[in-house]
Amino acid sequence: MAALAVLSQHIRVTGIVQGVGFRPFVWRLAQQLGLHGWVRNDARGVEILAQGSQPRLAELLERLRLDAPPLARVDNVQAQNLAAEPFTAFSIIASQSGQAATAIGPDVAVCADCLHELFDPSNRRYRHAFITCTHCGPRYTITRALPYDRPQTSMAAFALCPSCSTEYTAPEDRRFHAETTCCPQCGPRLSLSDAQGQPIAGDPIAQTLHLLQIGKIVAIKGLGGFHLACDARNAQAVARLRDRKTREAKPFAVMLANVASLAPYAQAARNDRTLLESRERPIVLLRALPVGENALPGIAPGLLSLGAMLPATPIHFLLFHEAAGRPAATAWLNEPQPMVLVMTSANPGGEPIVRDGQEAQARLADIADAVLDHDRDIVARCDDSVLRVMAGTPQFIRRSRGYAPAAIRLASAGPSVLGFGSHLKNTVCITRGNEAFLSPHIGSLDNAASCGFQDETVQRLCDLIAVRPHLVAHDLHPDDYSTRAAIAYAHHHNLATLAVQHHHAHIAAVCAEHGWQAPVLGLALDGVGLGSDGTAWGGELLRVDGAHFERLGHLRPLPMPGGNSSARAPWRMAAAALHELGRNADIAQRFREPAARTVAAMLARRFNCPRTSSMGRVFDAAAGLLGICHTMAYEAQAAMLLEQAATTFSQAHGWPEPMPGGYSIGNDGQLNLLALLASLIDAHDVPRAAARFHATLVAALTEWVLQACAQSGLTTVALGGGCFCNTLLSMHLRQNLAQHGIMVLAPSLTPPGDGSIALGQAWVALHYLETN
Repeated sequence: MAALAVLSQHIRVTGIVQGVGFRPFVWRLAQQLGLHGWVRNDARGVEILAQGSQPRLAELLERLRLDAPPLARVDNVQAQNLAAEPFTAFSIIASQSGQAATAIGPDVAVCADCLHELFDPSNRRYRHAFITCTHCGPRYTITRALPYDRPQTSMAAFALCPSCSTEYTAPEDRRFHAETTCCPQCGPRLSLSDAQGQPIAGDPIAQTLHLLQIGKIVAIKGLGGFHLACDARNAQAVARLRDRKTREAKPFAVMLANVASLAPYAQAARNDRTLLESRERPIVLLRALPVGENALPGIAPGLLSLGAMLPATPIHFLLFHEAAGRPAATAWLNEPQPMVLVMTSANPGGEPIVRDGQEAQARLADIADAVLDHDRDIVARCDDSVLRVMAGTPQFIRRSRGYAPAAIRLASAGPSVLGFGSHLKNTVCITRGNEAFLSPHIGSLDNAASCGFQDETVQRLCDLIAVRPHLVAHDLHPDDYSTRAAIAYAHHHNLATLAVQHHHAHIAAVCAEHGWQAPVLGLALDGVGLGSDGTAWGGELLRVDGAHFERLGHLRPLPMPGGNSSARAPWRMAAAALHELGRNADIAQRFREPAARTVAAMLARRFNCPRTSSMGRVFDAAAGLLGICHTMAYEAQAAMLLEQAATTFSQAHGWPEPMPGGYSIGNDGQLNLLALLASLIDAHDVPRAAARFHATLVAALTEWVLQACAQSGLTTVALGGGCFCNTLLSMHLRQNLAQHGIMVLAPSLTPPGDGSIALGQAWVALHYLETN
């Protein structure tokens, strides 16, 4: 039988294929299939020249797609026959630089194989705080440029020792071409110092644990920045952290060794556990047990939820290992462990998360008693991601470490555009071809440091993705830093700009992640965004068609006495509701606030009381009328407490019937909720009233949307805006609309709030370029 002809193929693989063990994976496939040639990284992804028979080459192409390493994401495999000199073996060759068309993956938690080595006393990496391999560890936060090779990362400062070098060059080894490979002899080093920067003698992990156990606050360097940690069971330590960080009531996240350790504090359903144990290791919002608040005093004051996370880095694992008495092997990782740590971002004053030791000493000296640092640089700040499970599906509250900047696939390719995002919960977004790269969480642009972080992130993303945008998109509000930064960037690079209305961007973001190209009805419910008529919007029914939108309806506007100050004082919005209901005289008597008479007078004279159609402010008014929250210590506190009261009632008594006559819809598409707010004024059973408020609101929104669907002929609705973080609202509204045959598009790859605005701006910009 004649031998099969030997063919040569040039193969191009794109996606997340660098820093994930793809070249070793290709090498092993080639060995198994008896192929010759080479594989290398380049700026576009992975390039392969393979020689062998047609059946073996076909099998290679199939397995490249189906059997890729766990951290890889294969977007495309292209093969082309070519003439080439014969090779006698298959090898990994040096990377080639050039115009980037690949992407770097997010950081991920330590893998099971590395954990086995970490806790094996006979292993040379026993208790090595930087253990990693091809399948785990930092990526985005240590990468300076692509292609992803050690010299392009912050590991470049650490030359491989002979043992690590052997592993790095052994194709059969798990660390073959793993760029973060290191060991105690050649890798980074931990160091512990006090608040004045003086070294603390002894084993850094053991000494850090001792400090935590005696009630001290320690700044601990993680993947994308420092955390502030203390013993979550120590009420005095938690109170000191709140006082020093000036964080009166906003909940803290906690870290536990494993899911089993959660049992005394919170309920974790199967989907919750899957999310907690995922390689992304986000903070997951869980239902707290009634005893949880007493067991963890001061962690989440007044809330029935608990933000929990599991260890992500070797340093985290080593702290729990030390607390457990340094047991050998990994069995202890499946057993309940008593230690619970507060693990909150080291971002004093709402500024960006601290990322290096010098910055920690300067910015955290008045907060932390000690700093656990190391000498591997964090190139890019990256805060923790926050999710919750809603109706069995994960929902982002904040998309950052572990997820960003992984690309979001768009429906079609287009020129590169850049979205600068919103003022609150800022992110930025750059597109390349049919991919959108949404940055990690930047935060609210309320201070110079955060504004500088946005500038830094824009430049980093553009450099890393290696694109120059054709168009820069920004919010309508001329005074937002994001708008001014976008205009300045465009001017510097001689680019055109596009202003995108805030709620248009909310709906566009949902369309972008769903690949939706047709006209859609959009329901945008949030705090406040500048409308195209110059007023404050926030409860909007829109018809969105690419770069264009039409406002079909909105909530009946309420005045905001004092303007933006009302966003922090629900009692002011409650006073506004009383005024609109003809009960201005009741304001001073009902609210024992120093400014109550002044607010009543402002409302009566219509002085400094801009009107808003914001749904967020309606939630605030309801919370204020029910006495649930008069003044907020953090954003959305009133709405969270209102939802919590409604949830408590609904779990005990079921979902209530909507209030008859609680709303009306005008011929102009305006939804009036004043009657519903009026019903709360004299309510005595607060949980029942809160639940009926939600039930009536869902009924009102359902009828409003269905009416707009009938009039517009649209049968698909996109839901966007921060109010959809409310589980009761989101879940019941989706159910109602689905029962009426309406297709609902809801965020799943991005948060419903302002963290996705940049993606929406980019989507609008792409559609604008298509038609102009």
